[in-house]
Amino acid sequence: MADSSSEPSTTGFLATPVKPDWPLRTERLTLRPWAEGDFDAFFEMQRDEEVARWEYNDPRDEATARRVFDYRVMSYEMGGNFAWISCAVVAQGEVVGDLLLNVRGHEHRGGELGFIIHPRHQGKGYATEAARALLRWAFEEVSFHRVYGRAEPRNVASCRVMEKLGMRKEAHFVENEWVKGEWQSDVYYAMLDREWALSRGVAEPPPSGG
Repeated sequence: MADSSSEPSTTGFLATPVKPDWPLRTERLTLRPWAEGDFDAFFEMQRDEEVARWEYNDPRDEATARRVFDYRVMSYEMGGNFAWISCAVVAQGEVVGDLLLNVRGHEHRGGELGFIIHPRHQGKGYATEAARALLRWAFEEVSFHRVYGRAEPRNVASCRVMEKLGMRKEAHFVENEWVKGEWQSDVYYAMLDREWALSRGVAEPPPSGG
């Protein structure tokens, strides 16, 4: 067994809630917590058949979308009892997407990235631009060690976003789930903190994650 002194420390990782310095701004986008006035835009995405095509759920009715939305409104910080963070992606004053980061094991400092861009606004690079801003916060301010994303391989657009972010394709599980009346597959993409640092041209983080 390795000397415990060489093992990375996870003490204090998300022991108390943390949140970005909202709003996060990129060249074209504003990332901010969901607000009550965003429900119509959120529901428009949630009821869209194209959006739901590669999700586990079918297009949601208004009551179901409202329950999901209420959780989004509360998920503006992460840590403690809050296992995930969510924000609205806004372009030129219009909500164009939904961005999420789930904690996947405090002791492993891991997370899962998720994103939805309304079909009307797809093809503009918004998902990549928004996700890169949230990854910067996760790696540089919260000290995540690894963030991954997954998609059905036929969802080429989502796979392309993760590739553009610099995430490695780690696995391809063939027909591993029965979803919506068919066997579906999963591809996993991931990035480590040191890979993020290298992509940004900065020094590699110390093993402690501090």
